Amino acid sequence: MPAARAIASGWRATNPADDLVERPLSDGGPGFVDVLASALNGRDVIVDTVDPLGRPAKATIHVKGSTGYVESAHACGLHLLAPSDRDPKRTTSYGLGLLILAAIEHGATRVVIGLGGSAVNDAGAGMLAALDAAPLDAAGYALPYGGAALTAAEGLTGTPRIRGAELIAATDVDNPLTGLHGASAVYGPQKGADREDVFLLDRALERFGTLLQGLPTAPPGLAALPGAGAAGGIGAAILALGGHCESGIGLVTRLTGLPEALDAAELVVTGEGSFDHQSLRGKVVAGVAAGARDRGLPCVVLAGRVSTGRREAAAAGVTETYSLVDFFDGDEQAAMARPADGLAALAGRLAGQYSR
Repeated sequence: MPAARAIASGWRATNPADDLVERPLSDGGPGFVDVLASALNGRDVIVDTVDPLGRPAKATIHVKGSTGYVESAHACGLHLLAPSDRDPKRTTSYGLGLLILAAIEHGATRVVIGLGGSAVNDAGAGMLAALDAAPLDAAGYALPYGGAALTAAEGLTGTPRIRGAELIAATDVDNPLTGLHGASAVYGPQKGADREDVFLLDRALERFGTLLQGLPTAPPGLAALPGAGAAGGIGAAILALGGHCESGIGLVTRLTGLPEALDAAELVVTGEGSFDHQSLRGKVVAGVAAGARDRGLPCVVLAGRVSTGRREAAAAGVTETYSLVDFFDGDEQAAMARPADGLAALAGRLAGQYSR
């Protein structure tokens, strides 16, 4: 939401008479609950949880009718840890399990879980422990937090208790649980894993995936299903509980009324931190640009950095791209320290180009 406000303020500073419509978005990662809360006007509930290292933390869930919205990044987010603390061998999704329980306690029979920006690689083992199904070793002892410990997983303490609630993973990540395109190989390095860690974690998730497959609600071929690798494999645990994956950007755009806003628009401005090859695989930019393209609208991307080629961007519906790093003359630290200033200035330039 701060990004949308900065862009709007910069545009208005140049052309205050233009009619601007702000639609803050999320694809399931950080900001998911805030964005939906602003659109749904349900109940925000502040609850106790823990961070990726098991330290006490607070988080917000949003409840609208019988549906609860929770965000994995509130409890498992990479941004919650200092760089020196980032180690997916020992981080846990336990806090997410507490958020799911809180949503159910507040009347939700359907829980939509935004997945993205996580610091974990434990295939939802911590989440399941919070739901009374902790992973056990061969001697029947509960395993410690983290993905590495799952190499010794032999069973679960019981069946996860979710009181029949429907679970939906809001994510646009289609990676399987394991393998070359799995959670550990693709996202592990971003969370602090080195090459040896990646191999260890992939073996651990392969072992734990076999246990998840044994749950009565698990679909066949669980580990290979699209989305199983989302958020360090949390997607696999949600699928094993009988849940399903839904496009995060699709869900958010529908609930925030973006399609209707696009119908009345003349220009679309969107963006994200890094506009790269992953941006066009179901991320916010991809969803927005596709909507603009289908309506014949120009779509401009403002991003922290841009590495996507023009031809690739154009094929996705992106007309132009602008980088904050370029705006700050290649000074990445300045771009990170003053993103609102940069976005407002770039938006002001756009207003001068596109306003009539």
